[in-house]
Amino acid sequence: MSPLSAPSRVITTGAGLLDEALAAQAVPTTPVDWRPPLPGTAEALVKVLADPRRQAANELAARRLTTARPHLIGVRRASEVLPEGTFLHAGPPITWERASGPMRGALIGAMLLEGLAGDERDASAKLARGEIVLRPCHEHAAVGPMAGVVSPSMWLFEVHDEEHGGTAYCSLNEGLGKVLRYGAYGPEVLDRLRWMDAVLGPALAATLERTGPIDLRSLIAQALQMGDELHNRNRAATSLLLRELAPAVVEAAPGGAAQVLRFINGNDHFFLNAGMAAAKVSTDAARDIPGSTMVVAMARNGTDFGVQVSGLGGRWFTGPAGVPDGLYLGTYGPDDANPDIGDSTITETSGLGGFAMAASPAIVRFVGGEVADAVRATRSMYEITLAEHPAYQIPGLGFRGTPVGIDVTLVARTGLLPVVNTGIAGRVAGTGQVGAGLVKPPAEAFTSTLPALADAVSDPFE
Repeated sequence: MSPLSAPSRVITTGAGLLDEALAAQAVPTTPVDWRPPLPGTAEALVKVLADPRRQAANELAARRLTTARPHLIGVRRASEVLPEGTFLHAGPPITWERASGPMRGALIGAMLLEGLAGDERDASAKLARGEIVLRPCHEHAAVGPMAGVVSPSMWLFEVHDEEHGGTAYCSLNEGLGKVLRYGAYGPEVLDRLRWMDAVLGPALAATLERTGPIDLRSLIAQALQMGDELHNRNRAATSLLLRELAPAVVEAAPGGAAQVLRFINGNDHFFLNAGMAAAKVSTDAARDIPGSTMVVAMARNGTDFGVQVSGLGGRWFTGPAGVPDGLYLGTYGPDDANPDIGDSTITETSGLGGFAMAASPAIVRFVGGEVADAVRATRSMYEITLAEHPAYQIPGLGFRGTPVGIDVTLVARTGLLPVVNTGIAGRVAGTGQVGAGLVKPPAEAFTSTLPALADAVSDPFE
């Protein structure tokens, strides 16, 4: 049959009104889901997409991320990891002058905890004078939830990648409500941190010497099957970790075992911090691959939202952090909320959290929305990612792997932004947590990577 005598078919693209109008007239159509790239990205995008290294580089980056085998190997004092006179914080670099309320509150609390200031005013003055060096957690192989402040006396989970050899750290989880990571620094906050310093940290360190390495990749895979998404819901993962630790805790710290086990059991988010370190060591395995356009870190400091891309080393690309939209505690509302904060978006970067919401329908009761919204969120993320995680599978999607490996070129081409679910910190220092919800990252944090990637492409005619 010649092309001219074949049945005609209209290909429609862009606005759906045209397709709907033709369908109403019984005209066969082939709809194409095409969207123009984000404004201002076309020139750089064309050059990046033409980079002959890109496909192989992205395949390698995705393979390294998904084959990482994070194991919890110990708990160490931050003083063993941190440079002297340095505090770590979440997100891209920030100064005291630009720091938000919860970031300032957490830094003040850390100063008081370490005995470096006599009171809130003294701590603020010393921080303003630069007496303490502030550095991002990500620049020291670490991650921190919310404000993410780490000071020398704190204890850190130590996670090792047995496949690629990397190591990452994250602080221990304090629980919910008025806690340091949400910017609270009252007496009850400092008393809890001192107990964690004196009892919890040493007990866990001794416990892990007895248990040996704990396979976090396997534990996360099980927790996904049990209804967690590993960012804002960690109930199953915490229970699984507690089961691994409990016998050794009793042996390692018989005098404090009841306190330690009661604390972990009463904190459904206890696993979050170990899971964040597992995500960090997995994404770090995919760093520094020339030509790769895959995101290896997303992080927020309460002022800026920043990303890092495999092919661009440790450079940060930022945009303004947005205020989450979600459910609020008690009488708190949107006016009380600080812009998005924390390194916990490393979970989404590794294919968990908002990217795995279809595995956790119960999460909508914590962040708002309907079950169908959780499924749609996960499905949409397959459009901007390079792979499906072979170990992290979603029962409700036929055990399909979670979408993983955010590609900045796909973000620019589709206009879709990563789905992030998060806790909400009060904007006033000392407030603590005020809610939880979803937040939309700034598009410019992703699109601003394209000119830098384009500059790194060799011109064959030069």
